[in-house]
Amino acid sequence: MDIKNAQADMRYGYLGGAAGLFASATVWLAAGVAAAAGSAKGAVVVLFVGGMLIHPLAVLACKLAGRPGAHVKENPLGALALESTVILLLGVLLALGLAQFRVELFFPAMLLVIGGRYLVFQTLYGRRVYWICGGVLAALGMAAAMLKLPVPATALAGGVTEVVFGALVLSRHRREGTAGPNP
Repeated sequence: MDIKNAQADMRYGYLGGAAGLFASATVWLAAGVAAAAGSAKGAVVVLFVGGMLIHPLAVLACKLAGRPGAHVKENPLGALALESTVILLLGVLLALGLAQFRVELFFPAMLLVIGGRYLVFQTLYGRRVYWICGGVLAALGMAAAMLKLPVPATALAGGVTEVVFGALVLSRHRREGTAGPNP
């Protein structure tokens, strides 16, 4: 399977990545609401626990949309997807460590980690929009840390950013049609 077909398979199976963006946005928005209604520590729990649900929610959304929510077994990009998930998990551990000292740094750190992961999605899906998405999220994380933005504002900004990019990705995906990779 060549790279173009591997990327087409990823786009087909996962709605171009839009389902994951929307699932992640939902978790970020829930964390923002939790922070606004309660405490920053509660918001950390919401993002941490909700983060574990992002992939299953995205797969469910794909299946409801008539897509497999998976890539074919032979897709060589499957390994890259898994490897980028391991990097994400290591970043979560780093952010949780930071939160032990200054809980308000958890969300900027997570924006940087997630922004970095989205850069890899350009290769997974073959869409440069992921470079922009990753850059925007990373810049938002840096700005939130440097400006000492409140936790609710940081989490809500992350969620809104992912909603916007999810809409952009889904719109392009729909314009391109629903064809999978060439056999």
